[in-house]
Order: sequence, then structure tokens, then C-alpha cells
Amino acid sequence: MHAPQEQPGAVRPVGTTGWSPPEQETRPVFQPVEVRFEDGRWAVGRINAWWEAADGRLWCRLRVMGDGSSAHWQPYDPDRVTLLPSHGI
Repeated sequence: MHAPQEQPGAVRPVGTTGWSPPEQETRPVFQPVEVRFEDGRWAVGRINAWWEAADGRLWCRLRVMGDGSSAHWQPYDPDRVTLLPSHGI
């Protein structure tokens, strides 16, 4: 299965729904993140699942906190989504 084509580093508009991989192929997690938007804004969010496409590209199910949106799948871009510690420092 190949993932849909998206621009590298694209952060979908908050609240969009759409494509998702087969649930049995996903790995549930609870990963806090910082999301940086193209306009310079940033927000705290959570990745609650990972999925790896057949081509090796890593996707995450991301929810931005505090905006009322639901989680959505997008390609993981470490330049736009920074993983934060989930416990202990």
C-alpha cells in the first residue's frame, strides 16, 4: 500500500479528516509534540499512532491541542513536528 502524495513538511489544516491506514498496521503511542506552522505559530499536540508506508515513509496521527480538532494522518516531518519528552527529564 502506498500513502497518498503530499508535499514534504505539509501540516494539514487543523480539523481535516480523510485517509487513514489500516488500523491493524498502526502502532498506538502517546507522544507529546510541538507543531510549528508555516506562518511561525506553534502549538502543543499529541501523536497517538505511527504507521510506516511500504516505501518506508513514516506517518503519524496528530492532534493539535486546544483547537477542537480531531486527529489526522500526515507524513512525519521532524522539521515541523518536534517530539517532546513523555516522562522523566
